[in-house]
Amino acid sequence: MILANTAQAKKRARQAEKHRQHNTGQRSALRTATKKVVAAIGAKNKAGAEAAYKAAVPVLDSMARKGIIHKNKAARHKSRLSGHIKAL
Repeated sequence: MILANTAQAKKRARQAEKHRQHNTGQRSALRTATKKVVAAIGAKNKAGAEAAYKAAVPVLDSMARKGIIHKNKAARHKSRLSGHIKAL
């Protein structure tokens, strides 16, 4: 439901909704990549975890670069995941 009165505000509301939906999909892809690493770590599969981690790092960096997540959050996730992999 758009409560905007002006044409400009209506357009901004449409754009905001489009961006929100796009960002939701991006965040979902990020979570999926992270879950694959966590699942491999849980299964004690070091080779699989390393492969999943290599695939997840560019996704994390991309989301941080686009502003979908904070850069420190991306760094924290990468650090923790790599620490868990090294502990295997």
